[in-house]
Amino acid sequence: MDAEIIVSTTEHIPGYKIKKILGIVSGSIVRARHLGRDIMAALRNIAGGEIKEYTELLAEARNEALKRMIEKAKKMGANAIIGVRFATTAVMSGAAEILAYGTAVIVEPVE
Repeated sequence: MDAEIIVSTTEHIPGYKIKKILGIVSGSIVRARHLGRDIMAALRNIAGGEIKEYTELLAEARNEALKRMIEKAKKMGANAIIGVRFATTAVMSGAAEILAYGTAVIVEPVE
């Protein structure tokens, strides 16, 4: 949750009511693999287990996509985003798009 905007995977936020639906909001980033990470990942792949280099790469990409979505929602005048989801799509060999999307809304506390 950002200090200025509520981000939720649910359609309702406990303690708040939706005052206005502003529309769909999204943020995306396309990330490519890095040669240094690929070498380490290949070595880990031989031994088996988690490939931490790719886990970190995807976590960074998800955070950036989320950040971009939040910035767009703020520009729309939203103070919350509901129904947040992530999607990943391969756009070419070695590169993937990470998409964060949801519904930008204005909420107010329930009295």
